[in-house]
Amino acid sequence: MNDHQGMGQRIAWRSLTFQMLAIVVFPLILLLLVIAFGSTVLHESAMRDLVGDRDERAARMAATAIEDHVQRRANEIRALAGQVSESAATREDSAWAKEILENAGYLNADFDAGLAIFAIEGQELAARGDPKIWREQMDRVSTGLKALEDNPQSGVYISENFDPSGQSPPLMVVMALAANGQHVVAGAFFTRPLGDRVFANVFLAEQEASVAVVAPDGRVLYRKGFDAAGEEVSQHVGVAEALNGETGTTYIKVQGSEHVVAYSPVAPFGWALLIEEPWEQVTSPILQNTHTAPLVLVPVVLLSLLALFFGIRQIVQPLQALAVQSGKLGWGDYQAIEQPVGGVSEIRQLQHELIHMAHKLRAAQQSLHSYIGAITSGQEEERRRLARELHDDTIQSLIALKQRVQLVEMDWEDHPVSKSLSELENFAEQVIENLRRMVSALRPIYLEDLGLVTAVNMLVTDTGKTFQLPVTLTRQGKERRLEAPVELALYRIVQESLSNITRHSGASNASIKMAFLADKIQIEIEDNGKGFAVPRSPAEFAPSGHFGLLGMFERADLIGADLKVDSKPGIGTRLVITAPYTLQEAREQDAVGGLLADPSG
Repeated sequence: MNDHQGMGQRIAWRSLTFQMLAIVVFPLILLLLVIAFGSTVLHESAMRDLVGDRDERAARMAATAIEDHVQRRANEIRALAGQVSESAATREDSAWAKEILENAGYLNADFDAGLAIFAIEGQELAARGDPKIWREQMDRVSTGLKALEDNPQSGVYISENFDPSGQSPPLMVVMALAANGQHVVAGAFFTRPLGDRVFANVFLAEQEASVAVVAPDGRVLYRKGFDAAGEEVSQHVGVAEALNGETGTTYIKVQGSEHVVAYSPVAPFGWALLIEEPWEQVTSPILQNTHTAPLVLVPVVLLSLLALFFGIRQIVQPLQALAVQSGKLGWGDYQAIEQPVGGVSEIRQLQHELIHMAHKLRAAQQSLHSYIGAITSGQEEERRRLARELHDDTIQSLIALKQRVQLVEMDWEDHPVSKSLSELENFAEQVIENLRRMVSALRPIYLEDLGLVTAVNMLVTDTGKTFQLPVTLTRQGKERRLEAPVELALYRIVQESLSNITRHSGASNASIKMAFLADKIQIEIEDNGKGFAVPRSPAEFAPSGHFGLLGMFERADLIGADLKVDSKPGIGTRLVITAPYTLQEAREQDAVGGLLADPSG
């Protein structure tokens, strides 16, 4: 029982199903998983870099926006200073200062902390807004007045940074010197509304972004979203780089998630702008779920592999086997098509039709072979008759003519005509030799009298002399006489082979090996010529112009011999003929095979 189980396990391990699973299915599934999880990693890395690049651009945009907002307010104060110069030049009272501020109501949105007009000495001429703000900011106003007095060419003074003084919200002061050099216009605005307005245009309302603006001295000028205290924000990653004028992106771990930190300098003021947010929450749910999409293909791939396995097992493999059998059928192996190939019913029906066609083809081929055999026999008989007539009549007459010429030449030895008679004698001798060669080709007399080896040897010698082609002949085993039709067919095949070599191959040498084995004779003919592409079946010989090969195959088939041709362009040609010793045995085997192949027999 254990032996049977072990054998079953060995068969299971060697089965096509297990091999398909081990070689195809499992590697494909593993590859799919690698692709799926690899795409997840690549997707997350790409999204991470995408959010980092976006936040870096947002930091640069926010820094530029702060500069633009402050610069716009400076331009507005400069324009208001121009009005002060005109009013102060035309009026002597101080009421003009209050009127200018009252008419500047359009600036209330930008200077929400108030506007004021000062004399260059520091005396307040008019103010609007909370008086407490201007009292608290007099130090800064004095600094601005002194800066403008020392450098009137600058025209505008902007306070260095936000200043959260006491409990008051942080603000900035912008001051402009009037053209008369005696008056200064000042505007103050709270920085938080400015920051809210800038960053509202950068981020969406639902984004969980934290932003901060830090001064060079470490004070936090604006903060939103950071939970840490101001001093800790000033030590945050990216602050030092931004204060040094660098722009970039970095990543930090915060409570199990990864945050992207983008930083950029606010160049005119030397501030550092910081943006931080968890990049995973920035991507949309669709983008977050796309990396799992390849896993959906797993069942689809499994079903496809099952369908592929069924197709290979039930369609492809049977069709491949049937194609091999059909190829053998094309070369005359009628028994090959009888082997069942299995598969779906359509393939089995196709094989049944091919078997039926093979039976009809074999019957037709047998009839054709009988006809070709009769033609070949008639052809050989006609060759023998023609050879006999040439030998007994034409050659004898030429010999007699040659002898008469010799007699005349002897009588006219000293006459000038003797030279012409000698030439006539040589010509007659050459004609006789050509006719003898022709007779030998038509009727190989050595074959009938001395056997196949001697006849082939004479053919080789004649080919070497006539065409200057060295041909070597070797024999293996003791020569055995065959039936006359077999010897004649083999001789004609060798003759046609040598004729093809001399006419078409361009070979420099050739060889013939004759082996007399226990139950058959094998002849191998090889040359080193240019070779050719062998047709896939004998049916293609005639359309491709290989009539000589077709004749060889027909002669080989008539005697039950097997003929194989091996040739490729550029490597020469090798031809092997294998024939049983008796034609009667071959015919009996062929008849038995026909009865086995024909169910009606």
